[in-house]
Amino acid sequence: MTTVSAKKPNWFSSLAHPGNFLAWSRYLVWPLALLTVAAFAVGLWFAFWNSPDDYQMGDMVRVMYVHVPNAWLSQFVYAVMALSAFGTLVWRHPLADVANKAAAPLGATFTALALFTGSLWGRPTWGTYWEWDGRMTSTLVLLLIYLGIIALWRAFDDQLRAGRIIAIVTLVGALNIPVIKFSVDWWNTLHQPASVFTANGPRMPLPLLIPLLTMMLAFTLLFSLLQVLRMRTEILRRRADSLSRQAALQGVAS
Repeated sequence: MTTVSAKKPNWFSSLAHPGNFLAWSRYLVWPLALLTVAAFAVGLWFAFWNSPDDYQMGDMVRVMYVHVPNAWLSQFVYAVMALSAFGTLVWRHPLADVANKAAAPLGATFTALALFTGSLWGRPTWGTYWEWDGRMTSTLVLLLIYLGIIALWRAFDDQLRAGRIIAIVTLVGALNIPVIKFSVDWWNTLHQPASVFTANGPRMPLPLLIPLLTMMLAFTLLFSLLQVLRMRTEILRRRADSLSRQAALQGVAS
């Protein structure tokens, strides 16, 4: 008689288990915090003291060093949420919906900052704070999607059930990301085409490109740090809620 041994979990599943995640992620917090502070220090130095004024925009070009990283993260964070939603629906992994819930407020904040700084940049550049063009409108829709997902998380007491429903909503909302990305190619918009990541390489002068890339790295590290902290907090909160419910049931039973 042959016996079938239980399939061992792979290393990724083991690392991504909520308990194991709490154990190893605590060692990421301080290194990420130090890297984030260092990247912002270097980026701000480049942006304000070692970056030339633009020949058209003048000193106002420095808004770009905040606007572009936030615009990049508004889409990147949603991509993280979409991958998490896929993990929830396909593998039913308990950490996937934790990552989705943790990222939503961060994505909403980055998107709101992208819209705000874009308006500040648009007034002296285009003569208007707001224009209902493809890029601005689709980014505003992205902010509304973020806010809707946050509201859905708060509407459910059962977070596991909420995770599956919100995963579907997240994947449907991901259809807006290509619209944001290619809106400048599909429609006549005020936004210029891509000038950093292009098929032929960056089209931006190096004195402007270096501080921009440094600030993009700094903001991405900031998101990574906040995401880890929010995921750890969410796991601990769910454990506390579970213990409270068990204590309440035991009290009723006794």
